[in-house]
Amino acid sequence: MSASLWFLLVGGLMLARGLTATVLERSPITPAMFYLALGMLLGPTVLNVFHFNPLEESALLEILTEVVVLISLFSAGVKMPVPFTLSSWRAPVMLASVSMIVSVGLVAAFTYYVFGFPLGVGILLGAILAPTDPVLATDVQTRHPGDRDPLRFTLTSEAGMNDGSAFPFVMLGLGMLGLHDLGEFNLRWVLVDVVWATAAGIAIGVVCGSVLARVAFKLRELPPRHNLMDNFLGLGLIGVAYGLSLLVGAWGFLAVFFAAVSLRNTELTLASPRERLPESDQTLIEPEAQPADPNVDPPPSVSGGSLLFKEQLERLSEMVLVLLIGGTLFLDSWSARSVLLALFVFIVIRPVSVYIGLLGTNTSWSLRGMVGWFGVRGIGSLFYLMYAIQHGLPEQIALELVGLTLIVVTLSIVLHGLSVKPLMERFKQDDVPPDA
Repeated sequence: MSASLWFLLVGGLMLARGLTATVLERSPITPAMFYLALGMLLGPTVLNVFHFNPLEESALLEILTEVVVLISLFSAGVKMPVPFTLSSWRAPVMLASVSMIVSVGLVAAFTYYVFGFPLGVGILLGAILAPTDPVLATDVQTRHPGDRDPLRFTLTSEAGMNDGSAFPFVMLGLGMLGLHDLGEFNLRWVLVDVVWATAAGIAIGVVCGSVLARVAFKLRELPPRHNLMDNFLGLGLIGVAYGLSLLVGAWGFLAVFFAAVSLRNTELTLASPRERLPESDQTLIEPEAQPADPNVDPPPSVSGGSLLFKEQLERLSEMVLVLLIGGTLFLDSWSARSVLLALFVFIVIRPVSVYIGLLGTNTSWSLRGMVGWFGVRGIGSLFYLMYAIQHGLPEQIALELVGLTLIVVTLSIVLHGLSVKPLMERFKQDDVPPDA
């Protein structure tokens, strides 16, 4: 399509999305399902007005998905209930580590025995499909800072962490294909890609978020009071945390998520009891999240001031990327084994990995069941796929993984989108901290 038609399409979609917000909230479909349907209508599946080739445009798509995931991770991080405690975060930590390992292993085993893939390809595909998505899962994510719904908290914090914890397995898969140095006996992979990159990413995020919160707090207290550009500060924190991580070989996705968590945690700690930040603030759209006294504005914060802007960017990014996903699909993209893999991931691998990951925790069976179903796959999987392609993945393997990944993501958008509203309605609980 020409540039003018792209402007008309995206601009028209933005107008339609803005005017029909209430209609979409009440309808049984999600915005992502609408964008996907439109992309398939305009793409080679139906009208063939445009076709987006992810293999040819892998460099562009890698950058786009990388930026979108970073913004989404920041938005998720600043909405986490704080302060951080090991007991409250135990379940999502187990999901992002133990369940991640189980998911990668089960996908690798399935594709090795059923599809005949080499083990390295299976591990790489498992790492691509294992992380849950912080972008497309907005209907099951934490709604605002301080939202203590246990299901939303667990899914959001898991998505915030496992987009980073999948990276070591991506590197393991690439290494087994000869595209990354694993070291003798895989020692380099264990020490550098697992231990160092994970610990350094978390540490960089915690330090960066804490430092920014303290600097902003001091500047606002200095006479005359400084007015800060919170949107710029939020974007700057993303850039600095991610850039530092890349410089030292740490996982930047973990750094950005924990920078956001640390930012809000430090802001709440610094606020005096008299001015303590509420667990929700004035930037939120949820009516029930507003302060009790509408005449009293909560103290300004970088996390609160930048959140609304980041959420708008997230929605715009979701619209463009899901539209492009629809525009990649042909009718013959729907192979039997791609659908079989998707269903196996949703119905077997995800529930089994969640069950194993949550062993020994006090999470209820109903919560485990919901978490086991809502493992939404999306933009994070596309990023890891493009990352692998850009690191020299052979074309034949790349074509195979592109076809499988796109169908898994597409079916996730449809199946999880259709089920999210009725299932979440049935699962309504009081706002209480998540079980340990």
